Amino acid sequence: MSPYELKTGVRRSSYFLPTLRETPADATLVSHRLMLRGGLIRQASAGLYNWLPLGFRVLKKIERIVRQEQDRIGAHECLMPTIQSADLWRQSGRYEDYGKEMLRITDRHDRALLYGPTNEEAITSIFAETIKTYKELPQLLYHIQWKFRDEVRPRFGVMRAREFYMKDAYSFDCDKQGGIDSYNSMFISYLRTFQRLGVQAIPMRADTGPIGGESSHEFVIIAETGESTIYLDSSLLDMRWALAAQDDRKKYREMVSRATSLYAATSDEHTPLQFDKQVPRSRQIKTHGIEVGHVFFFGDKYSKPLDAKIKAASGEEVFVQMGSYGIGISRLVAAIIESSHDDRGIVWPKSVAPFKVGLICLDTGKYKVSEELYALLCNNGFETLYDDRFDVRAGVKFAEMDLLGLPIQLIVGGKSATSGSIEFKERKSDERHFVPLEQVIPFIRKQSTADSVTIFD
Repeated sequence: MSPYELKTGVRRSSYFLPTLRETPADATLVSHRLMLRGGLIRQASAGLYNWLPLGFRVLKKIERIVRQEQDRIGAHECLMPTIQSADLWRQSGRYEDYGKEMLRITDRHDRALLYGPTNEEAITSIFAETIKTYKELPQLLYHIQWKFRDEVRPRFGVMRAREFYMKDAYSFDCDKQGGIDSYNSMFISYLRTFQRLGVQAIPMRADTGPIGGESSHEFVIIAETGESTIYLDSSLLDMRWALAAQDDRKKYREMVSRATSLYAATSDEHTPLQFDKQVPRSRQIKTHGIEVGHVFFFGDKYSKPLDAKIKAASGEEVFVQMGSYGIGISRLVAAIIESSHDDRGIVWPKSVAPFKVGLICLDTGKYKVSEELYALLCNNGFETLYDDRFDVRAGVKFAEMDLLGLPIQLIVGGKSATSGSIEFKERKSDERHFVPLEQVIPFIRKQSTADSVTIFD
């Protein structure tokens, strides 16, 4: 068989996957430990990480879903530099205010530059130079780029790293109602995005912080190991209705009103009396979570100092109304692991798993069957990590596959050898079946169609 036919699989014997048996002493968070042990990342220096092939695959899976949902609401992707001019930040008034987290640098011509922690100034400058009339609004622009914040104490692996991968989006509207409508569109887009990623993310009212503005919500993944204490109405735990939302700005208003009418707050915003008054005790939840997204509406906070004006329908010039919207893509890798793991390792949601199938061959006598199955899987579009090594004990293979958390394991040999079938193991439930070789592909497809609505292959 031509190697060009095998487009979706890799062999473990030749794949760069440096797993660890022991956990490094400084890795205290579950996701940090599992990402190091599973060969997803390696530390370069404090708060800086190399993304190895397996981790990079997950990063790109998350990025793909984020991009699809941004495109769905009419956002247009661009790319801005990691290095920005200090002059723009001085113009907005944030250069001195941002603090020591901003990495300030000077080039050979003594020009003041900075490694961008966010892009409000840069995108507003682009808009001010190009858009002049209400007829070209609304506009939603986004980019996916590496950011840098000089954390005083980087920790928890990629959860609180100094360099991180983010999606940032920015909305531009002629008036306040239009700006709020853009905010609502992004709000619903985020609900859809997190549902598709297979995680429970709750929108919570939040402080606007250094971004500023008048409206702000954090999206927090529920995870017992999360840093934030959160309080919420249990009715917010099921937001599958967001997946079926009509792409209509007026409909979005109703849906955002529905989502924000229920109580949800981090400890900083929590009011015990309001919580008890607004939420019946039977629906009160106190737990922990991890922030993975943040949306802001800040009106003309940046358009005024950066002179981003457009001519309105009335003929007068007005400052454009803006919002900004971030999702931490690299942070999501860790957050998903925090919310989906067990004592054996990672349990990936199918939508972001680096491979859908882990294929294990246990003995040389079944090599031909394993090769046939590997070809079938790859040619039917199932991303497969094939453990074809014969110098590794079966127990080590099983432990590694559980550590890596691939949704499906197929085992050739062992218990399945006596029945002449392939052993099928579902990682999350540990459910097992013995399936004839010719029925493996239909069986996997049947299992996939039975998945919950949060899974999009």
